[in-house]
Order: sequence, then structure tokens, then C-alpha cells
Amino acid sequence: QVLLVESGGGLVQAGGSLRLSCAASGPTFSEMPMGWFRQAPGKEREFVAINWSGDITNYATSVRGRFTISRDNVKRTLDLQMTSLQPEDTAIYFCAAQKSDGRWDYWGQGTQVTVSS
Repeated sequence: QVLLVESGGGLVQAGGSLRLSCAASGPTFSEMPMGWFRQAPGKEREFVAINWSGDITNYATSVRGRFTISRDNVKRTLDLQMTSLQPEDTAIYFCAAQKSDGRWDYWGQGTQVTVSS
């Protein structure tokens, strides 16, 4: 089993920055695709960024150039550096891990990010 715990959320003014961190426990962390997703009230969950491996990543167009996803296989953490935050980025951010069958079955509890205008 995999346990994921997010931290780093908070309140920030537009244009500011936040760094989210996801601590993972469980086997085969370095081999497991990891990602950040977010969900705003009344909206569907959407993917933000995925780290498929050490240096292979994918970003939503809305955050590309502003957010950076990174993985530390020694510390077993997944980070999301967010810059130039806008009110539209306000959401609960979740860390997730993909099983070998392709399903995103492991999720953290989420951390709230609120960006004021």
C-alpha cells in the first residue's frame, strides 16, 4: 500500500508563490508515476502535473511555465513549485500515485490553496 500526505497549502496574494510537498510511503516509489491534481468547489477534478519518471513530466496548459513538478527518490517526496499564482488556481490540491495497472488509486488528503486577487 501507498500512503500520501500533502503539505504546503495556504493563502497567498495573486502573483505570489507556494511550494507543495507530498510525502510518500510504500514500495517502488522511484518506479511509480506520481502527479498533482486539483479540484475547485463545484468543478471536476483536473490534472495539474505528472511526473512519469525522473525527468519525464506533463503539465496542464493552464499551469505550464508557472508550475514545476519534481521528485526526490531519496526523500520519497513529490513537490510542486507554484509561481505567479492567480485566483483561478484556488483549489484543493491532491497528490496521487498510479498503480501498475494504470489506475490512480492512491490519493492524499489534499491541501487547500487559496489565491486572493
